[in-house]
Parts: sequence; C-alpha cells; structure tokens
Amino acid sequence: MGIEQTVPVDMSEADAANELMRLAKQIAHHDRLYHAEDSPEITDPEYDALVRRNAALEEAFPHLVREDSPSRKVGHAIAASPLSKVTHEVRMMSLDNGFSDEEIGEWVARVRRFLSLDDDAPLAFTAEDKIDGLSCSLRYENGALTVAATRGDGQVGEDVTANVQHIADIPKMLRSNAPEVFEVRGEVYMEKQAFATLNAAQQEAGGKLFANPRNAAAGSLRQKDANVTAQRPLRFWAHGWGAASKVPGVTQSEVVEALREWGFPISPLFTRVESLDGLLAHYAAIGKARPDLPYEIDGVVYKVDRLDYQQRLGFVAKAPRWALAHKFPAERAETTLEAIDIQVGRTGKLTPVGRLAPVLVGGVTVTNVTLHNRDEIERLGVRPGDRIVVQRAGDVIPQVVENLTRDAEREPFVFPDHCPECGSEAVAEEGEVDVRCTGGLICPAQRTERLKHFVSRGALDIDGLGEKTIDQFFALGWLESPADIFRLKDRREDILALEGWKEKSVDNLLASIEARREPDAARLLFGLGIRHVGAVTARDLLKNFHELPALRDAAEKARAGDEEAANSLTSIDGIGSAVVEALGDFFHEEHNRAVWDDILDEVSPPRYEIETRDSPVAGKTVVFTGKLETMSRDEAKAQAERLGAKASGSVSAKTDLLVAGPGAGSKLKKAADLGIEVIDEAGWAAIVAAAE
Repeated sequence: MGIEQTVPVDMSEADAANELMRLAKQIAHHDRLYHAEDSPEITDPEYDALVRRNAALEEAFPHLVREDSPSRKVGHAIAASPLSKVTHEVRMMSLDNGFSDEEIGEWVARVRRFLSLDDDAPLAFTAEDKIDGLSCSLRYENGALTVAATRGDGQVGEDVTANVQHIADIPKMLRSNAPEVFEVRGEVYMEKQAFATLNAAQQEAGGKLFANPRNAAAGSLRQKDANVTAQRPLRFWAHGWGAASKVPGVTQSEVVEALREWGFPISPLFTRVESLDGLLAHYAAIGKARPDLPYEIDGVVYKVDRLDYQQRLGFVAKAPRWALAHKFPAERAETTLEAIDIQVGRTGKLTPVGRLAPVLVGGVTVTNVTLHNRDEIERLGVRPGDRIVVQRAGDVIPQVVENLTRDAEREPFVFPDHCPECGSEAVAEEGEVDVRCTGGLICPAQRTERLKHFVSRGALDIDGLGEKTIDQFFALGWLESPADIFRLKDRREDILALEGWKEKSVDNLLASIEARREPDAARLLFGLGIRHVGAVTARDLLKNFHELPALRDAAEKARAGDEEAANSLTSIDGIGSAVVEALGDFFHEEHNRAVWDDILDEVSPPRYEIETRDSPVAGKTVVFTGKLETMSRDEAKAQAERLGAKASGSVSAKTDLLVAGPGAGSKLKKAADLGIEVIDEAGWAAIVAAAE
C-alpha cells in the first residue's frame, strides 16, 4: 500500500479533517489487533506509513489534531482478559520512529535546538537493538519483586506477576544496594529457535500455531494459568525504568549498568556514542549482524544519555523527545497470488484479501495479504495466478510490493458491485476509495460485527459476551439487534441448556448486561457504529448536547436543511460536515430509527457530564510570547500540554492566559485589549511547580 507522505498545498481543511478521522480509526483498529489481541493483520511498514501520514497531516493542520489522535495514544486499552489490571505509577510510553539516515539527523538537530545546544557542544547517546517482544514492567520494593505488568494502553496493564516468576532472566530479589522502590522495564521475548521448537510441538499436539516469536511471547506471558507460561521458553532483557525512589546514576548508561549489576540481562549490543556518525555506524553494524542474532529485532533504539537532558526534553503525546527507534527496512520474498477473497466488515466495507502460496518471509510462513481496496487492486494490476513480491517486517500478513506478471495475458479481477454476504448493492461514496455494502443491519456480516462492536470495551463493555458467544446467539436467532442483548434475561434457561454454560457463567453474563441498563451516553452512541462517529467524536457531541434525544433532534433537523441545527453541530470543535452528514443519514433510515428507539426502550443513559482535571490551566488555552529565558518555546508548550492546557500560537478571544517574556509585542497588546490574563515567565514556572 503506497501512502503519500507529502500533504498537497491545496488540500482543504475538510479533506484533512476527514482523512485524520479515517486514520485515527484505522490505526486504533490495528493497535487493538497488535497490542490487545496479538493478531496483527498488516505489516510494520504499512502501519508505520499510516502513522507517518497522520503526523504529516497534523503538522500541516495543527488545529485539526484530534483527541483520539494516534499521536497521543500508546498501545491499546486491555481487551476482555482473565488477568487483573494494574495501573502504572509512571506511564509506559511508546517510541517515535525514524526510517532514514536523514530523519535521524533531523532528530539529533531537533534535540540540540530544544536544549539550545551549539553544534559543537557535547551530546552523547546510547544505542541498542530493538527486540521484537512484549513490553513488561517489574516493580521491586525493598529489593523484592512485587508486581509485574504488561504495558496495556500505557496507563493500565495486565497483572502477570505469577507468570514472570517462571522466567529465569528475571531476578526475584535485587541486591542490597537497590532503591526502596524501583520499576525495571524491558521486553519479554522468545528466541528464534525456541519459537520454531514451540510451533513444532504445537502442531504435533494439534494446538494453536503462533505467527511469529513476538506473538508467541505475548500469548505465553498473558496466560491465566501460570503453569502454561512455565512451559514456554521466555526470556527478558531490561532497557529502562519507571517509578523509582532513587535513580542509580545520572546517565542512561550508568542506570543500565546498574541494572546489569542487579542481575538483569541487557542487550549485548548496547553501547554509548557521541555523534550522529556513531549512531549510524552502530545501526549499520547491527543491521549486518541481524540475520545471525538468536532473536528477532526490527530496528535500533537511540536515547539521549544525560538524564537531566531527558527530563528537560520531556514527552510529546505518547513518546519521549529524547528517544527514537531507527527501523529496519522490510524483508521481501516472491510467491503466487492464488485467489482474491472479499471480506465484509462491521461498517460494510468490502476488503479484498489475497490468498498466497505459502512463502517464508523473514523466518515466518505467510499465506494471506490484504489488498486494502478496489483502487489498490487496480494500481497493482493483480489477478489470481500472478507472481508477486511481498514484504513483511514482523507481522504475519505482508504488503504487496510488485506484480511480476502484470503484462501476462489474463482477465483482470472484477471487483464486486454487490455484497457477497447479502446481495445488496455495494458502492463507493463520492471522494472515497472504499466500496461498502448498502445492506446495513440486514447484512449478516454487518449485523454480527455491529453487535460485537456494541458490546466491545470502548462501547458498552459487556463482560462474557464475546465474539463466539455473539456468533452462537445470532445463529440461534436470539440476537438480531443491540436491544436484543437486554432481552437475553428471558432466555436464561435456553442459555443454560447450551453446551459449556453453567449457572454461574449465565448469571454473570446476565448481571453484566443488567449493569449496563444506565450506560454512559457517549459509549452508547459510539457503540451504535455510526459512520465517522468514533469514541472521541461521540464524547465531543455529548459534551455539547448532553442527552441523546437532543443530538438526534439536531441531526434530523440538519439533514432537513435547518441551518441553525447544522451550525449547532459544526460549531463543536472537531465536528465537521462528514460527521453531520453521517448522523443525518443514520437517522434518515427507518430501520436505524427503529433500532435506536428499541435500544432506548431498554436502557436509560443519564445526562452526560465530564469531570475536569485538578489543574489551574487544564482545559484552558495558553499562548507564549516574547523571549523565554529559562526554557525554549517548545519546552514551555510541552509543559502546558502536560498540565492539560492547549498551547496556541496566536491570541484570540478564546485565549485564557498569555505568558509574556521580554520583547513581547503585538500579542501582548492584543491580550490587553481583550482583557486576557497576562503573567511573566516566573508566574508560569510557579503554576508548573504547583501542578507537578
């Protein structure tokens, strides 16, 4: 999939907003598959291309950055899991990526500018290979391991304390010089040979085969029964830390050396370098050694060595400014495209999936490739029987790079104009590449997927009603629409009669359903699966309308041409014409109105209100002007964002606070004219100190 990374100069704000919305949904979908379900469906390069396109659009249109932007999120919220949850005292962040020597050079230059360092000022880094594993945090108190947790969404992970007890690389006790509290962070992984042996044993036993070592490690660690984990050959190495009562060093290198002395394995390729040339040379050396390493890696991680510099640099949304992952290019192989199948998703999108003659790419046998959409098939000119080049970089479903037999005499693939599931017409909306089934809730593929979405974690979050159960109840005719979920209480005896259901499991399911009789209105709205209405958009709408009937009324009036109603929607920050049109179209369909009314006969969502953070500037718009003497402008903006404020570059009636340094000019005058509160740099520092 070729994704354009350059934003056209004439791109409209509406088009940019719509694309950012689509990217947020796509990336969230792939985050869930990768982080929460250990079953990715696109390659690392494909995922990285989506993230880079999102970043390019946000840079070109900074005022359109969404609350659910992928640039602000880490990992994915934990899916339904038998493991208990752990809240991280210090958030587990992700890393931004670089893909070329030029991008690494730009990153080093940005670090220098942020720190106000001259080109000849000393600036050291650490570099180590980026292992393809599962992030894990280990909390030690008075030297004893007390809690181990996965990253999850960065704030809440899964408790795997019992499981890591079976990983020999992880010390149960640290030496006497360890701090009172110290969280060691690193990667749980599986070596290549151990992975091959495990899969061979799984195949012989008729068990699940793992796609790659990373998925095998994740699946092995996230077991309810720790005895299963004990039978899996897991390894661990440390590369960082979280909460700490005392940090044993003033540089990254010194702390990593302390981790080694405490008994933790660290990367054998960890080193310290003092220049950009040193970083790139180490990257090249690791790349050359990569095929012979006993474990899978997908890049090299660079970090600023001095911890005081790390603290000053801080974070941007989900990643530290002081670290970067330099990713390796994808691995490639040649194979035959044997067939093209069409899958229908929850929103009716028809997705073509290529079935491949099995091929080994980067140590993993792959058999499927997503072809994304009709336009991508036309661009590649692929047909069953073509020889193609595929690439992957850590995931099971690769990307098609090239069609080697494009010129061969063969009939072109004809993309269907009717849904293969229900026979309804399948069309692409104006300006969009995706072809969608128009059947809506009459389409079996969409009905079951919409039901699964309705009960998912981000929507009503109903425990016990998983995908298999929904499929089973749907096949029995018990679930046709979301409201039917709340009528399952009348089928208690029928459910009990099914194989595998006991009194406790049935009662737990029904209790979980009953607990959602007064659902959060935004979650309910998101759960309906209305096109373009994601979780954040649903919250934005309800922040303003507070109650679902008021939102429906505005949407219906807007579709009928009521300009005031349309303005009441588009005046909401982040809500564009695409959302308004989608809402209007949804309520225009009689069967959708019937589903809506049916649901509201079963549930009573309370008035939607939100709580604000306990910070003096949370939710406010702050502008910095003039010369800042103790920090750079970027550093000041980063502080504002950490405190929940919006940092803007211009003064307007929406500005709440102006921080003015020496030399402040027109912005200071405009703030005075508008009656906006003005403070100096020392006043801002006092706010930061009080809040942090």
